[in-house]
Amino acid sequence: MTTQKSIVPHKATHPGTLIKDELEARPELKQKDLAKEIGVKASFLNEIIKGNRPITADIAILLEEALEIPADYWMKFQSQFEIDKARVKEKNINRIKNREIWKVIKEYVPVNYFKKLGYLKDSLEKDIPAIKAIYNVSSVDDLVTTFAGHKLSFYRKSEKLQVDEKNMLAWSSLAMYEAKQQSVSAFNPENINQLCQKLNTIFFENDNTIEKVKSTLNQFGIKLVQIEKLDKTPVDGFSFWSENNPAIALTLRHKRIDNFAFTLMHEIAHIYLHITTNKEKSFLDLTLKNSKDVFESEADQFAQERLIPEDCWKNIKSNKLPPNDDKLLEVSHNYQIHPAILLGRISYEMNHYALKTEIDKRLN
Repeated sequence: MTTQKSIVPHKATHPGTLIKDELEARPELKQKDLAKEIGVKASFLNEIIKGNRPITADIAILLEEALEIPADYWMKFQSQFEIDKARVKEKNINRIKNREIWKVIKEYVPVNYFKKLGYLKDSLEKDIPAIKAIYNVSSVDDLVTTFAGHKLSFYRKSEKLQVDEKNMLAWSSLAMYEAKQQSVSAFNPENINQLCQKLNTIFFENDNTIEKVKSTLNQFGIKLVQIEKLDKTPVDGFSFWSENNPAIALTLRHKRIDNFAFTLMHEIAHIYLHITTNKEKSFLDLTLKNSKDVFESEADQFAQERLIPEDCWKNIKSNKLPPNDDKLLEVSHNYQIHPAILLGRISYEMNHYALKTEIDKRLN
């Protein structure tokens, strides 16, 4: 709601301008004659007209007699001028302060990314609070501290990756911000097997997959956000606790059903195995995983087992690897598993990602 206080003029208007207007409207009344009539020197009146002197109560009464404009009007005009002048000064101070704050923000925030996504409106008065909200900080000092802490913890796990720390923090902060805006059903970890079964059906059908997955996750109390990737942000998924629910953020860098299914199931594993028991934990899963990380190994194993049951995988391994497309489609039909998911596991086990195949891997 717009309040009187929020309406700040570009420039405060002195009541002397009204005297000038009255003189122009009354050509028979000269400035020196008005000065004589109210008993002041012409130079004194000229200073009031220029806005260099205030209209006092005594002058207001004299102007009331000379111009037939009530004294209280002159006093209200003078009072409003003083208030507006103070607000204009405050506004200018804030404008300078905001520019200084914005200089710091640009060092730690990829502002063009947020502008492209529509979060920034080219107004520092609106954009600074928007950045604070996204990064969940109350001041620019908090932003700098958050950046330093994030950079330190991140480099402990990503020494081999080319990473833009500013972009990575922006991506994860936006993921948490967007998740916070969502409201979903209550989460019950005991329903995880039922959730995985429903997801596998969606993966197999691969039709409007992302929307169906999001709806299903929400029904089971898990938030899902898709965040557009930035340059040098080699992240596949991010799992964390948001308000009263677990949340998953994905980049969908590879729009393939096998990559999508595995990444999603991997993050669900983190939720089920690690985050539910410790809501302070979060997992920013990178393209290059640390094979020695117990949490990542556990999540990988969970995802593999939920996507492809052990008996199905034994069936595949009993044949010569890699199987031809006809065999893959046969196994896919029998177990109701998308063939690209089977092929993805085979490629991983063989460490060979350029297998000749006609299997459609597109995420639909």
